[in-house]
Amino acid sequence: MKIDITGLKKTYGNRTVLEIGALHIPSGKITAVVGPNGAGKTTLLNLVAGLVESDCGHILYNGEKNIPFQRMTMVFQKPCMISSTVRKNIAWPLKIRGVARAEAAAEVERLAEKLGLTSFLDRRADRLSAGEMEKTALARALSFDPDLLLLDEPGANMDPHALIEMEAMLRRLPAARQKTVLLVTHNLAQAARLADDVLFLNEGRAAEYCGVKEFFECPVREETKRFLEIEWR
Repeated sequence: MKIDITGLKKTYGNRTVLEIGALHIPSGKITAVVGPNGAGKTTLLNLVAGLVESDCGHILYNGEKNIPFQRMTMVFQKPCMISSTVRKNIAWPLKIRGVARAEAAAEVERLAEKLGLTSFLDRRADRLSAGEMEKTALARALSFDPDLLLLDEPGANMDPHALIEMEAMLRRLPAARQKTVLLVTHNLAQAARLADDVLFLNEGRAAEYCGVKEFFECPVREETKRFLEIEWR
């Protein structure tokens, strides 16, 4: 799913937190959104997710203004769990979409195995550790095969082994069926490992947007270079 942004602006009180003139996020790629604290990264994610309204501007999803909620999902840094088992949490998007019980059960088992959740399936999801909750939320998000996956600080609560499993799954997503992954991260090493493209936000503006190799090895803007000198090198 491709995302086209035009004239987007979001203010809170007298403060403009995001102002993007034009931005095209192609399908079939992972785009990492990076930048200092307060740059507008999470605001952009929330706007694309349809969780907040912009003051002006447009976001188009495959050329359409209507937000395709049934074909997209977001995983929050601190996910909310249904007060039930891990199994039922993962299966919930399939249940509300009318997927047959046997098919849903098989998909739950597949995702649980991929993310190391098989032994947790019958535990209460709201009593898991932060990392286990994050894996459950990701499995739930992937269960219905979304065209657009939005991630806020993915893997922030996971141990190194779980992080490797999660990133391996994400890398396989876009190319196969033109899926789009848009992720916000403070972890530049993760952006370097996962992303095809990197969007650098600074003071609410899209300061630089380019391929991951170009971003880390030969950025154009001086503000990008300063950011990388502090955060990366």
